[in-house]
Amino acid sequence: MNISLQWLNRYLSEPVAASEAEEILTHVGFPLESSTETERGDWLMDVEVTSNRGDCLSHLGVAREIAAKTGRTLVMPSAPPPKRAGRVGEFLALANETPDACPRFTAQVIRNVKVGPSPAWIRDALEAVGQRSISNIVDVTNFVTLELGNPCHVFDLDKLDGRALRVRYARKGEPLKTLDGKQRTLVETDLVVADATRAQSLAGVIGGADSEVSASTVNVVLEMATWDPATIRRAARRLGIRTDAGYRFERGVHPATLDDAARRAGELIVQVAGGELAEGILSEGRPVPKLQIVELRPSRCAAIIGHAIPAGDIIAMLRRLDIDISQRDEDTLVCEIPAWRIDLEREIDLIEEVARIRGLDTIEVSERLPIAIRPPQATERATRELTGVLTGMGFYEAVTFTFVTPAQAAPFAGPGVGLVKVDDERRGADGTLRPSVLPGLLLCRRANRMAQVEQPGGVRLFEISATFGQDSKGESLEARRLGLLLDAPLSGKRATHDDRQTAVRMARGAVEAVVLAMAGPRARVSIEPKQTGVPAWESGASGTVWMETDKGRRAIGTLGLMSKQTLDLFELEHPVGCAELEIEPLLAAYPGGSAIEPLPAFPSIERDLSLVVAENVPWARFEALLARISKEREMALLESSRFVGVYRGEQAGKGKKSVTLRMRFRAADRTLRHEEVDPQVARVIAEAKSELNAELRA
Repeated sequence: MNISLQWLNRYLSEPVAASEAEEILTHVGFPLESSTETERGDWLMDVEVTSNRGDCLSHLGVAREIAAKTGRTLVMPSAPPPKRAGRVGEFLALANETPDACPRFTAQVIRNVKVGPSPAWIRDALEAVGQRSISNIVDVTNFVTLELGNPCHVFDLDKLDGRALRVRYARKGEPLKTLDGKQRTLVETDLVVADATRAQSLAGVIGGADSEVSASTVNVVLEMATWDPATIRRAARRLGIRTDAGYRFERGVHPATLDDAARRAGELIVQVAGGELAEGILSEGRPVPKLQIVELRPSRCAAIIGHAIPAGDIIAMLRRLDIDISQRDEDTLVCEIPAWRIDLEREIDLIEEVARIRGLDTIEVSERLPIAIRPPQATERATRELTGVLTGMGFYEAVTFTFVTPAQAAPFAGPGVGLVKVDDERRGADGTLRPSVLPGLLLCRRANRMAQVEQPGGVRLFEISATFGQDSKGESLEARRLGLLLDAPLSGKRATHDDRQTAVRMARGAVEAVVLAMAGPRARVSIEPKQTGVPAWESGASGTVWMETDKGRRAIGTLGLMSKQTLDLFELEHPVGCAELEIEPLLAAYPGGSAIEPLPAFPSIERDLSLVVAENVPWARFEALLARISKEREMALLESSRFVGVYRGEQAGKGKKSVTLRMRFRAADRTLRHEEVDPQVARVIAEAKSELNAELRA
């Protein structure tokens, strides 16, 4: 930000010299890139302004910092009251169709102006910071931008069709000739200020040539507005336009600052170009937000800075920054943040202001750093446990790239989830944020295959990372997920049906181990075969993972095989079992407790049952059946049950399978006899026949 020392001193009760200004600004966090004496006896200072301090992209903002540091009084600019005639609504109609992108748009009308050269004081001020004088009215807009940090624009009222202004998005392919003489072709994401028929300026970036103020201009419209920073940044970058206005709007201009800035600009135009300012200001957009309230505790300030500062001193320092303060109690200051300080949102921000104004050089530096030893956060301990379980099962942790190609991302986008693309030429082909953890793992597996990496039991990978998408409204969808990938074991050169089944079971086993480690041994995992709606998963070989704990049952992800098309896309020859789980519910369940029981005093009896059922009957239905009847008094001897295996073949029959389960029976006070177990086994067979239409395999 180029600052003229003579211009800066207009706003200070006592002028500062160049060397003093440099020292003061450096101490409050605004070092000078350079300081050069000009031929006019002025000093041009290039002040380094951080991106969160848009209020200091102005002479008044920099003067406020100097006044706050030195105790000088800030002198606010003023102009003679303008001559007025008529109501603004009689001469102009205003509509704001995009309040989200334009929180507030204001317009004033000045009639019967005389366009000509600027007075020397404006011309000298602009030339002192390297700007060229154009005309008195245009120079006022540039002067106010550099004085207050509020960019503004003027239209020739008589060149506006319908004598109206509309804030809207551009039409696809809509043309606009800008003030730099270039013909632009707009897109639908470009925000414009238009008249009744066509675009007249690229909002917040640059004005249009069709409504440019010229020597023949008599009536003008003065625009003062604020815009969504992302919208302005996107249009400016796409078109390669850098302007003082765009630079400030990209950093944020608060809607509450518009009234004073608009009043100042209107008064200056009448002062230098004559004419009459219409009564009132047209304003469209959202209601002006209330000033932010932030509480500050002097005790917290002392803890952060390292020594106590009296509350009275804190109040005095912050009031010099125009922060209004009241004291609620001995350790609570209620601070009302001025509109131009959009960077002050939290208590720590105010503490930084106190340290800045008091002087960072006054903070004592201890020779020793006090360190408090605390246990890791619960989420950190849970993550360590989770990664330990997976590495114990032979998984290697991967760290993959956040970006993938659109082709690699598309199969993993679920229903209603759009891909997020980065509008940056430097990204090249892989300019899409991953919608799933699995594309990165598949790319890693491909790299291992091409390097001919072999691992006993196959390659197993996992990663915990963020995934990205957007809904139909363009709102961001971001989540952290756990991705698992493991090779299907091969009994020959090609994967058989049993190999693929084994891969699914292995993936399920890994998921169960993770859930039990996080939620405790009483947690249960079930897989619901389901069409996921995500093309990457193989239809009929994937489903939803459900986790059941004492707190309830919820879906936490997907498990299954990748489709052949997905394997071909990533140049993988053999099937892989995969799972993708939401990480937050897993971490929240940790620690799940433990189940400690005394060792049994008497032996158990185990019975295997092979039941023939339809192919579409999942193991979860067997689990539910056994869980239900085990609660009955007659089944009190049933201690546990588990899956053994499944058989498909001629003996089972077409469209059917034989499921083998193992039941364990035990009595706490004696050794069981087989005749005591037989009725309970018969009960299980009978219930399976009734509920699952099962038949006992011979």
